[in-house]
Order: sequence, then structure tokens, then C-alpha cells
Amino acid sequence: MGHATSRQGSYRIIALIVASAFFMEQLDSTIISTALPAMAQSLGTDPVRMNFAMTAYLLSLAAFIPISGKIADRFGTRNTFRGAITLFVVSSVLCGFAQNLPWLIGARLLQGASGAMMVPVGRLVLLRTVEKSQLVSAMSWVLFPAMIGPAVGPLIGGFLTTYLSWHWIFFINVPIGLAGIALATTYIPDIRSDAPPSSFDYLGFVLAAATLACLIVGLEGLGHGGLSPTALLLLGAAAACALAYAWHSRRHADPVLDFSLMRIATFRVAMRGGFLYRVAYGSFPFLMPLMLQLGFGLSAAESGAITFAGAVGGLVMKAISVRFLRAFGYRRVMIWNGLLSAVLLGLCGAFRPEWPLAAIYLLLLLGGLARSLQFNAYGTIVYADVPQPRMSAATSLASTNQQMTAALGIGLAALVLDTSMRTLGHAAVQLTDFTMAFAAMGLLGVLAVTQCRELPANAGAELSGHRRQDGAPTRG
Repeated sequence: MGHATSRQGSYRIIALIVASAFFMEQLDSTIISTALPAMAQSLGTDPVRMNFAMTAYLLSLAAFIPISGKIADRFGTRNTFRGAITLFVVSSVLCGFAQNLPWLIGARLLQGASGAMMVPVGRLVLLRTVEKSQLVSAMSWVLFPAMIGPAVGPLIGGFLTTYLSWHWIFFINVPIGLAGIALATTYIPDIRSDAPPSSFDYLGFVLAAATLACLIVGLEGLGHGGLSPTALLLLGAAAACALAYAWHSRRHADPVLDFSLMRIATFRVAMRGGFLYRVAYGSFPFLMPLMLQLGFGLSAAESGAITFAGAVGGLVMKAISVRFLRAFGYRRVMIWNGLLSAVLLGLCGAFRPEWPLAAIYLLLLLGGLARSLQFNAYGTIVYADVPQPRMSAATSLASTNQQMTAALGIGLAALVLDTSMRTLGHAAVQLTDFTMAFAAMGLLGVLAVTQCRELPANAGAELSGHRRQDGAPTRG
């Protein structure tokens, strides 16, 4: 594998560039959440149905991430990163000029495909250039947008929608993207694979993409139409494609998603537990703004200002998460903090208009603290024991898992809302429906914790510097 020519210590600059791209990607996954009612009115559709605009973006991200590593190996990390940002800017402009929902969904699909090339490639640069002792610090910068984006997105989206128009939530990507292109040209190393290119797994890519598409769209169908034949057919097709891919991947020398990595204990736990945890919290950017606007009667700007409390908590935790992991180790942090964050997520469903704002702010602040720590733990432990030659495959699989869960979280949240409305006989969504949705997502977060119990006591010690119970350091 080729080596970067950047000097020691430049990983901080690279980490910030990748974090900026990740922030732009995560911002666009959630920024429209507060704008959904206004966008629905402008485009002539139902606000709840507007979640297709969110899931289309996340679906495209998940579908195209598996090929990002292959493209970077062939064309170089710098060219791939710059090209992805350029396409992201162009697709953002197309979103801003959308005249109807199909136009918006198409532009969001293109936006997601370009976003799939940005962050995984940037993360791959870090994984191939940064020593493990520095990885937690570097990745904390990269992973921070995964937490702050969903929190800041509603705030920015609410402000722009209320005081300008919803179109500007996409146009703000233009200056950020242009700055990213300039910085990438200067600081992103051009890493290429020295190994001869292997034959691309076209069939595997089609089967994996079809699985994701059928699964997410099928869940969307259940969320809007109940047990419709079309939705059930799509879910059946998703299962069939998944089985076909599992059979195919065992026979391909270089599958697009290499599930043999699941034999690595830390990788397996992070993938399974991270999947459930991210599905649970993937619902938050969709549920919370809708509840505050449709249930509380708040404006988009007011809703965004409240949810911003979670971003404040995440910012605080980013500075101290390494200390928590060093003091208590990955296993204890991921179990106890995971339980706390799941409970805090479920409690969001108990919010009511008569609650003091201070109490809502406090719970969202605590939720942001716990969520940020958990994201950082999952995002670093997953690579703890992965050999360097397999980092590209690990990045593709982990990134696909991460993005797919966000889309599934929104789809499941919409499904629970619809089920609750039908069961309780509500013509329009009510606060009790949001209560049911948040409770379901909180339970899912608790299930994620059960996976973390499989971790050994000293898992990830080389990353965190955590000492064994006998006091001996685990780092070499």
C-alpha cells in the first residue's frame, strides 16, 4: 500500500478537512428536518411524506459507500475526494432549485452518491497515515460531525427557513464545498494502492444496493401505507437479495462488502451494537423537529434552537471523551453510557408543551453528552484490531453500516408513528404518537448495549491507553 508524504502531525489538519466534509454531509442529512412542513407546502405534498427526501439521501449514501475504497485505490485519494466535493456542490444547487418532490428526490440521490465518496475516503487517509496511539484523537474530530450535524442541522435549517427560504439550506454548501476543494488540493495526500487492481465486484454491488434500496423503501411503504402488498414485496425482495449476496460474497475473491471482517471480535461487536444504536438515534433528527412543530406548535427556528442543546453537549464531550475511555475502558463506557443514552432518548417522548424549557434543554444536553461519547467509542473500537491491509474493506463496510442505519432509523420512526396513528384512531399525528415512537427507539438503544457485553475488558486498550485491573498498561 502506498504511503502518504505528509509530515508527522499533519493528521490534525487532514482530520479537520475530513471533519468539515463530514459535517457538510451530516448537515444535509438532517438540515431539512425543520424545513419539512415549509417544503411540503411549497412542493404541494404531505409533511410526513417528505421523509422520502431524507431517506433518499441516506439510501444513496449507503449504496455507494462500498465502492468508495475501490475508487480511491484506483484514482487516488486526493482526486476522489475533490471530485466528490465538486459533485456534492452541484447536486446541492439542483436541490435548491427543485420544483417538485420527484425532482428533489432525484437531486438528493445524486447528493448522497457524491457524499459517499467524501468521508470514507478521508477517513481512509487517516487510517493509513495515523498511528493507533493518535487515532482516537484524530477520529474524535472526524466523528464529531456525526453527532453535531443532526443537532446543528435543525437550528440552521430552522433559521434559514423562517427568515429566508428553505432553498438556502442547500445553497450554503457552495462556499463550504469550494473551500474544501482548495484545502484538499493542498493537504490531502494522494494515496494509491500499489497492488494490481482486482476485478470489481459488479454483481455484489448490485445485490448490496438492491438489498438496501428494497429494505428502506419497503419500510417507508409500511410507514405510510400499513401492510400493503407492495411494501411486503419489497421487504421480501430485500431478504432475497441479502441471501443472494451472502452466497455470492463467499465465492468472490474481493467482495464489495467483506463480511469475513466480522470474525474480528471488536469489529463484530461495533458493527452489531453500532447498527442498533445508530438506528435508534437515526430517528432523532426526524422525530424531534416534527414533534416540536406539529405537537408543540413551534416555528422552525424555535424548534432548531431547542434541539441545539444536544450539539452543546456533544461539543463538551468531544474534548473529554478520550479521558473517559482511558479511565474506564471501552467495555464499561459502552455498556453504562449506552444504557444512559437509550433512557434519555426514550424520555424525549415524555416532553410536553407545559414542561419548563429548562428541563427540556437539560435532558437534550445530557443526551448530547452521552450520544457523543457513544458515537466516538463505536467509531474507533471498530478499527482497533483491523490489520492495515484490510482498512479499505473495513472502512467501506463500517461506513455502509453507519449510513444505512440513519435511513433505517427514519423509516422505522415513520412506521411507528403511522402504526400508532392507526391504532389510536388519529387522523393527524398527535403527541402520544411521538411518545410511542421515542419509546420504541429507546428500547432499541437498550438492545444495542447487549452486544457490548461481548467485548473483553481490555478491548481497544491500544487506542485509549486504558490499564488492566492489575495496574499494568496494556499499550506497548
